[in-house]
Amino acid sequence: MRSIQIDPRQAGGPEIGVSFAMEGKNGARAMTKPIPDKAEVAVEYPDKLYIGTFAHTARFDAHLDEAGISLSLHRIGSEDERKTVRMHFHFALFAEILRDLARTVQAVPLADTAHREALRDAAKALCAALDAHSRKTAKAGV
Repeated sequence: MRSIQIDPRQAGGPEIGVSFAMEGKNGARAMTKPIPDKAEVAVEYPDKLYIGTFAHTARFDAHLDEAGISLSLHRIGSEDERKTVRMHFHFALFAEILRDLARTVQAVPLADTAHREALRDAAKALCAALDAHSRKTAKAGV
């Protein structure tokens, strides 16, 4: 069973301004944030289909680790409502996903400036963080 603990040192959580620490595999803990929009997940097997939605009341965690990108979606609540999806993409796959997204950006209508700006700002933030880390590492001689 996963434990949910409130960590008041983290900002951006629910109305009271905290995030949840979700305990996952091997006791690892990740700070989660509210999902700002909606996510839908479908896992299809030859004989089964699992579909889950995660909306504003759900939480997420996304971070880089030594091997790639880790993404977790958590829907908390009663035992019959609770669900978690965890995905891990190695760096090369995630880079190719970003390239495919760039090639299909025309799917976002020009009039949808809010979503276009949010995507552009997030991509710029990732790029700036990667550049800053590279500069810091080069300066340290690593």
